[in-house]
Amino acid sequence: MDELKEWRVVELLKTTADFFTTKNVDEPRISSELLLGHVLSLSRLQLYLHHDRPVYQEELDRFRKLCRQRLDGRPVQYIIGEQYFYGLRFTVDERVLIPRPETELLVEYALASLDIPDRGSPAEAKVLDIGTGSGCIAVTMAKLCPAFKVTAVDCSPDALAVARENAARHGVESQVTFALADMFDELFPARLPESRYDLIVSNPPYIPRAEWEELQREVRQYEPETALTTPEGVECYKAIAALAPSLLVHGGRLCLELHADGAAAVSELMALHGFTGITVSKDYSGFDRIISGSHG
Repeated sequence: MDELKEWRVVELLKTTADFFTTKNVDEPRISSELLLGHVLSLSRLQLYLHHDRPVYQEELDRFRKLCRQRLDGRPVQYIIGEQYFYGLRFTVDERVLIPRPETELLVEYALASLDIPDRGSPAEAKVLDIGTGSGCIAVTMAKLCPAFKVTAVDCSPDALAVARENAARHGVESQVTFALADMFDELFPARLPESRYDLIVSNPPYIPRAEWEELQREVRQYEPETALTTPEGVECYKAIAALAPSLLVHGGRLCLELHADGAAAVSELMALHGFTGITVSKDYSGFDRIISGSHG
């Protein structure tokens, strides 16, 4: 970028996106929009509504610093410190996974499995979110359903700190209880504030470690590997399927996000532990993504 040039929003976006493209940066246009929007405190839409706005030198300097991080492969969400999930803004950094659009389906299908309307329902339910990470699932469900009592569990103190911040950010800290617990620990049930739940949800680590090197470079370089992979990809499903029957009320529901080719194995695990009415739902790309079933 020319140091002496007077930049306008629209030309700076185009120049940056073109430059990112030559450097093989993923989603070059969106990256440039999110970074400049962050610097100017404008949404992506507002950038184009103010397309002729000048970008002043101090703003340009800050923008350049963020662009250098993006060129190094750091995800935009970590650079700007947030990601949208289900229409809500969540704080994220390298302590937690970046929420994906596919995980929004887990919220939708979990609510549907309880016959709960999408927003503002007065219905009460106790929900357990295993492996809460940023808290996006737990906080979103509490926000959508003010009568819900949600327990958000993670084995990472750092992740729980981020999740607590997000609960406070969205005003649901009184609805969400946080617990530090490992699903592979035999004392896991004793560390929970409730003995029984109406619904258990989880987006657990499900990528086999053998697939780690096939993931995008920025995922491997910046996102927490322990939140993504297990040795074979099925270990968390085995643990949750074994735990869930003793943690659910009679007729309680279990909803899980799936590896794209994991539906058959997880269906078998759930059936083995007494789950019935098992259904598998696809994501926006047509891959098996959500599995759910009831117990008792």
